Amino acid sequence: MAIPRIAPGQVLDVLPLGAELQQAKTVALFKSENLEVIRLVLRAGKSFPPHKVPGEITIQCIEGAMAVSVEGGEVILRAGQLVYLSGNALHGVLAQEDSSALVTITLV
Repeated sequence: MAIPRIAPGQVLDVLPLGAELQQAKTVALFKSENLEVIRLVLRAGKSFPPHKVPGEITIQCIEGAMAVSVEGGEVILRAGQLVYLSGNALHGVLAQEDSSALVTITLV
């Protein structure tokens, strides 16, 4: 089954999921020719392994806390914080708590 995505001009809430976080899954909110936005959901201790993408990325923590590894370093994101990553930067994410984040990727 295809995942429904938002249409241009459509409003979508990206508030903390709260109690719904336990059942939530990572989902692509939309993808256009130049941009992709994903709601990343990770349970405590789960990770998104190190990888690279050609485009620039932002990761905005909506709830919880996550360690973002970036080219040998690490930053901790908490709710309300955002990190910017250059294109082709080796990065990964490890949830320190049950977490969700808004990930924006420019497509090149």
